[in-house]
Amino acid sequence: MRFIAFALTLLAAPAAASELTTHITDQHILPAFQALTQSSSALAQTAQKECDAQSPDLRAKFGEAFDRWIAASHYRFGPTETDNRAFALAFWPDSRGKTPKALTKLIHEEDAAVDDPDSFAGYTIAARGFYALEYLLYDPEVSTAGQPAYRCTLTRAISHDIAATAAAILADWQQTYAAEMRSPGNRYQSDEEIAQELFKALTTGLQVMDDLRLGRPLGTFDRPRPLRAEARRSGRSLRHLLVSLNALEPLALALAEADSAADPSLKAELTQSFAKIRDRAEAVEDPTFASVADPAGRIRIEALRQDVQDLRALVAARLGPVLGVAAGFNALDGD
Repeated sequence: MRFIAFALTLLAAPAAASELTTHITDQHILPAFQALTQSSSALAQTAQKECDAQSPDLRAKFGEAFDRWIAASHYRFGPTETDNRAFALAFWPDSRGKTPKALTKLIHEEDAAVDDPDSFAGYTIAARGFYALEYLLYDPEVSTAGQPAYRCTLTRAISHDIAATAAAILADWQQTYAAEMRSPGNRYQSDEEIAQELFKALTTGLQVMDDLRLGRPLGTFDRPRPLRAEARRSGRSLRHLLVSLNALEPLALALAEADSAADPSLKAELTQSFAKIRDRAEAVEDPTFASVADPAGRIRIEALRQDVQDLRALVAARLGPVLGVAAGFNALDGD
């Protein structure tokens, strides 16, 4: 999957954009990456103490850190783009199965360079990040391949690399990027450009939910693809949708404050739309979307996807004009 730029057309200047973007930067973006850094550090520390794939504590810390990444992942610009950090944390979708191949190769060759953090940071992104660690902790084949001692070493290397990458993203935000979001003039030439960036973060997050988190496992009626569900090995497919939904909602509502007088009902409609999706998702009772292959279960997940698509349409038609921007072509390229 490759994220590409939106074709954004400037329509009108959003009111009080500097105040708006400062609020989002300080109250949403920075806390999200602070939480990711803290939870990733806890994951790395736990992996040093207990690296067995069956360790309840290690799995719990993995889940907590993964949650924090999903909650921050829609801010896929600036520091997360540097050095392909977002892909290093989350190489997904992996349509060609590169991650299990890369991990299996490392395990069988017992590449000693994984002990060196700098060397490991130069490895293929398919062997790094949360999805690689999920294989090591949950996949029946990868989690038992080779020698336990080397799998332990690799688990620690990936956990440390996740923590280091998260810390680097946060440092860039704190040292330079946050200031540029609060006051345009260097990277961004105007408040409108910053508003465009934040709108793109929201709409891309919703599109990931629609096209990838739901669209991939749904496939088609004749060819459902339950094995393409995100993080299904750890039973987190539905959870990721909910975590993302709960992180996107406050961003959407904050953006709707740009000029509430222009569309006073927008916040209420956004809140209702998010609540409808949340209620529908919580009623699915299918953590890995395996039921897409069953007609009755598929109907529920298709209805959930339709709710997400309705929210995307609402954001494009109503929130975009409030901000003075409009999304052009698809935010995603590939699967």
